[in-house]
Amino acid sequence: MDQIEQIKKDIQEIKERNTRVEKDKAWETSLSRKILITILTYIVVVLFFYFAELPSPFLNAIVPTLGFVLSTASIPFFKKIWLGKKLN
Repeated sequence: MDQIEQIKKDIQEIKERNTRVEKDKAWETSLSRKILITILTYIVVVLFFYFAELPSPFLNAIVPTLGFVLSTASIPFFKKIWLGKKLN
């Protein structure tokens, strides 16, 4: 394979990788993912509270779930601050 063909192949591989990365990024930032994480977190906490025989597991699971969601929702904000300090 000559050098030009190798370069073309390398460029195609980079384009395919970029497409995969863009799709992954779209999923990571999607509302669907955030809702799914919230629901799954709630279910796990409810199950834990239920089997630990804590009172009102369905109601009391809301607080830790909201805490988790708020903590993960604030990550982009703090990431920007951290990157700003790190890059300067």
